[in-house]
Amino acid sequence: MQFNVPEMSCGHCTAAIETSINAVDPDAKVTCDLAQKRVKVASALSQADVEAAIRQAGYDAALVPGG
Repeated sequence: MQFNVPEMSCGHCTAAIETSINAVDPDAKVTCDLAQKRVKVASALSQADVEAAIRQAGYDAALVPGG
């Protein structure tokens, strides 16, 4: 699944998001693309759980359709 994270703008942002997702699913594969402001996640977590983890890191997130 892929999320649009409009406020993600630096390495600190990506690290916070990755840490937050990995805290709830240590096996999650998280890829952040700063240029596109997208976070791609391969995880057993539900979409809602991944969104909640991104929000817990302090960022709004919206699922990218077909992502």
